[in-house]
This record gives sequence, structure tokens and C-alpha cells, in this order.
Amino acid sequence: MAKYCRLFYSFMKIGGFTVGGGYAMVPLMEREFVDRRKWLTSEEFMDFMSLSQAMPGVFAVNMATLVGYKICGVKGSFVAVVGNIVLPVTFIILLAMFFRTFRSNPYVNSVFLGLRPAVVALIAAPVFNMARRLRLTWKTVWIPALAALLIWMFGVSPVLVILGAAIGGYAWGKLNSKT
Repeated sequence: MAKYCRLFYSFMKIGGFTVGGGYAMVPLMEREFVDRRKWLTSEEFMDFMSLSQAMPGVFAVNMATLVGYKICGVKGSFVAVVGNIVLPVTFIILLAMFFRTFRSNPYVNSVFLGLRPAVVALIAAPVFNMARRLRLTWKTVWIPALAALLIWMFGVSPVLVILGAAIGGYAWGKLNSKT
């Protein structure tokens, strides 16, 4: 029972107090699950992140499902997901109830504008950490940059970009294994 409580509390803390959504949670998740609780190794964390991004649905809920399952099985998945969403859902309901009253308030607008740079920084930090772990160099940075440009500027479907990257990676691996 104590393990379920720790799992719930860990995800509630991360889900409830991270501004910026799923990717802003990554450094907190890593600190909590890898460094502090030792529930995952760094490699497992990276694998779970990759799988969570590839699965349909919300990144944070996917991570909660995977981590919860690893720690306590199916019940752990349920506990982690509920912990992850209980505070954000509550905050959103309360915000929706009172937002019309405060929508035109310049102080509220200033707070939202002030949060934007912090959210960008929270999302940028795990991106750079991931790039370092994946040994992304100046020679290979063109791959994700090209993928982003194809999706953003040319409207190419992300599915096609992922399939193209998978086929290209497979071909590159085959070519390099023969030499």
C-alpha cells in the first residue's frame, strides 16, 4: 500500500505543479524516478520517454502508465495516471469557472505572459539533455532539424517523417554493418 501512495504522490506532485505540460515535466520526472526514487535507470527513462512520445495520447499520461506499470503492475498504472491528472483537472475546472471574471484583468494577463519564457526554458532543458544523451553532434543535428522543417514549413505528415527516418536509419545501419 505504501508503494501505491508514493507512486500517487510522486505523480500528483509532478502533474499538479509543472507549468507547461508534458515536456516541461521531463526534468522533474527524471529527478523523481531515476535520481531520487531509483525506480528507473537512465536508459529505462529514455526508453519510456521515447515510447510515451510514440504512443497516441497525452505524453504525461503515457509516462504515468508505463512507470506505474513497471512499479506496481496494472493497479500501479491506474494509481499513477490518477495521481498525474487529479490536480491539473481540478485546476482547469476551477480556472474555467472563474476565468471569465478575470479574463480582462491586466495582472492576470501579465502572469500568463510572464509564464511563457519559463515554459520555454522548462521544455528546452530536457531537449538539450536528450540530445546530449543521444550523442547528437553537429554532424547529426541536421536530421532532427530537417524533420522539424519538413513538418513545420512544408506540412509533411509527421507519420511520413517518422517512417522516412525509420527506413533511412535501417538502411544506414545495414550499410555501416557491411563495412
